[in-house]
Amino acid sequence: MVAWHRITALSSLLQVGVLLLLLSARSSGRPQQKCLGGKACQPPRPPVVLIPGDLGNQLEAKLDKPSVVHYFCYKKTDSFFTLWLNLELLVPVAIDCWIDNIRLIYNRTTHSTSSPPGVDIRVPGFGKTYSVEYLDPSKRSVGMYFFTIVQAMVEWGYTRDVDVRGAPYDWRKAPNENKEYFLALQQMIEEMAETAGGPVVLIAHSMGNLYTLYFLNQQPQAWKDRYIKTFISLGPPWAGVAKTLRVLTSGDNNRIPVISPLKIRSQQRSAVTTSWLLPYAHSWPKDQVLVQTPTTNYTVLDYKRLYSDIGFEDGWLMRQDTESLVSDLTPPGVAVHCLYGSGISTQEGFQYCDKFPDVEPTAVPGDGDGTVNLQSAKQCGRWVGKQKQPVTLKELRGNEHVNMLLNSTTVAYIKTVLFSP
Repeated sequence: MVAWHRITALSSLLQVGVLLLLLSARSSGRPQQKCLGGKACQPPRPPVVLIPGDLGNQLEAKLDKPSVVHYFCYKKTDSFFTLWLNLELLVPVAIDCWIDNIRLIYNRTTHSTSSPPGVDIRVPGFGKTYSVEYLDPSKRSVGMYFFTIVQAMVEWGYTRDVDVRGAPYDWRKAPNENKEYFLALQQMIEEMAETAGGPVVLIAHSMGNLYTLYFLNQQPQAWKDRYIKTFISLGPPWAGVAKTLRVLTSGDNNRIPVISPLKIRSQQRSAVTTSWLLPYAHSWPKDQVLVQTPTTNYTVLDYKRLYSDIGFEDGWLMRQDTESLVSDLTPPGVAVHCLYGSGISTQEGFQYCDKFPDVEPTAVPGDGDGTVNLQSAKQCGRWVGKQKQPVTLKELRGNEHVNMLLNSTTVAYIKTVLFSP
């Protein structure tokens, strides 16, 4: 990795030359370029905000519950503890306590969700990077997330929690239930831009891209022109993800053998974002079979029936509550760099036997990054020519969905964008 900041000295001749050039520019009668607040523009190192994806930041909980699912579960805690990611809670028996604490309860009247009685969940580290660098506070490699990118940025001259900051949120909920988050995000962007004297670069991963698109679609164009330089999109599921159908139907333990998919299914269903991330009809063939049983084929047009057949009617309401949030894929109105993986077997359909839905399916493979289907990730291409700001697509062949954040190609591309004029 080229590290221009490691050059510690210049020859005296070069220093004099640079000084003469600066004096010449100042005496030439040409005004310096002005940035925010009337300040002269700073060197090209824009502040950065990191927006994580589903499961992409820590969550903490404090308990004072009227009852517990098992006698060995904590009923009351004196302080907040790490709920996600806490590997000690994701083991047999203890996982029952974890599921009961992290699940959401859907209210059909208010069309909103809440935690179980006596469970207080908070999102730690807003405005800082630690809760998105490592999902596990112990900093085990299994929980490494944005660390590689942040550490590279520090080597380029950035400072954690100052000009590179994280914007974690409650990823169990869709944007319609996270209004306070977007107000805080807007305020943080404005403060960072004013301090730096120039606009901010947003870097989002996975579902964080949908959150970012929703946020940008809510802002006036004048605000975006003033405060946003570029939106770097990593592994975006613009049209949803087929894998969420498996999560919804029979649960998905992500190949962790000690976790039963059926056991964790109830928690996965309760997260509104599971239903929000189902494939969208604007990009998926309407005759493509996504879920197949011995008696029924389900496509993007059959979700209502699917929810009914798996006995999860609340899920259909969740889908209706959230489907329109970004379904029209309105261009964000800012420069976009869309990076996505391909060439990795990615689930695009599921075949069930007569024990549907309480059985593991046979997955139908397709192309993508192992999580996001290629046809979904490429939908940012529809913005080309639909907004005045440039839209650049870059396919990263062989890049897996999360490992993309650790890849030197991704890091080098980000550096190029950050230090471009």
